[in-house]
Amino acid sequence: MRLLAASLIVVLCTGAVVAAAEEPTSIRIGYAISKTGPYEPGASATTRPNYQLWVKDVNAAGGIMVKTAGRRLPVEVIEYDDQSDPIEAQKAVEKLATTDKVDFILPPWGTHLNLAVAPLFNRYGHPQLIGTASIENVAEYARTSPWTFFSLGLPSHNVAALVGILAQLRRDEKIGSDIAMAHVADSFGANHAGPARAALKREKFRLVYDRTYPIGASDLSTVISQAAESKPDAFLAFSYPDDTVAITEKAIELNFNPKVFFTAVGTAYPLHRQMFGANVDGIMGMGGWDPSSPALQDYLRRHVALVGREPDRWASPVTYATLQILQQAIERAGTLDRAAVLAQIKTGSFDTQIGPVRYEGNMLDRGWDIGQWQNGEFYGVASTGMPGARPVLFPKPAWRAPE
Repeated sequence: MRLLAASLIVVLCTGAVVAAAEEPTSIRIGYAISKTGPYEPGASATTRPNYQLWVKDVNAAGGIMVKTAGRRLPVEVIEYDDQSDPIEAQKAVEKLATTDKVDFILPPWGTHLNLAVAPLFNRYGHPQLIGTASIENVAEYARTSPWTFFSLGLPSHNVAALVGILAQLRRDEKIGSDIAMAHVADSFGANHAGPARAALKREKFRLVYDRTYPIGASDLSTVISQAAESKPDAFLAFSYPDDTVAITEKAIELNFNPKVFFTAVGTAYPLHRQMFGANVDGIMGMGGWDPSSPALQDYLRRHVALVGREPDRWASPVTYATLQILQQAIERAGTLDRAAVLAQIKTGSFDTQIGPVRYEGNMLDRGWDIGQWQNGEFYGVASTGMPGARPVLFPKPAWRAPE
């Protein structure tokens, strides 16, 4: 009996040691991000700083409360460079899920890479709360990829807001019907150019110029010079950050100054304002925000304090909001079990810095569609469900000569 009792004590003690060893001491979060390659400017401006800021904020507050652990757990991070390459992004996500066995994986930057890795998020059961991608068929996508969520609105919503602005200006007899358009040959560009053509056609605008250019193109002189030759009332470019800069530079150089000038991703970056000064005034782009929001004012201060520069005025605040959603979902689930967290994401409403939000059919229920630089700030001028839109500044002021 003594031998049996001793054996039971050993077994129980061993079990207690194993249980203690298995109890989590942190939440391990991994991500692959473009630290090199053509997507690096966007990732470095929008995604990586918000991941860093959120981890800092969470750990400064003592971590994320996990009921099954009985306490707050700090966040630990594993980071890889996806090199702006879909294959490298897939390799990194696979490694995070299978070798590193992290608790949660955060998305990469941009539409193209997020679509490339989405099957892996779904295969391994990791919520993919994307802050930097936009596709049209979200409802259909969610049926086969239930772990993937989008937060920037549908391309058709963005395009409808933009074309709606153009249509109103035409009704007010401020512009005619001739539109020039260009787009980057990438998932983002294609996903927006198609709905744009359809919306312009419905409103009986004339697409007098329509050009695709390769991602990473260093010289867009031909695109801008040909667009200028078409003498459009409005110029629309569904561009990525480097393209947005190159397009603006060339438009200033050639004095191509239509009454409406729209560039897409990167327009809302403070770098755009730093590079072009007062010449940004009147330029429209994707996104926007309401700078009078106390929550966003506080976010701006924290962002500058950590990374030394301001956030962009579109996907940055949304990306941080997706992390707030993830944190609240973990705390409501009370566990690191990802299926339980997913259930909270799908059904819950969340208090974020961009306001109260929820996912409906795996799409965030509101957001800014179009913004515009006005007196040095990028205000939201058209939205899906967001309050505080500013009137459009029209016409875009003439380009100023370099000082």
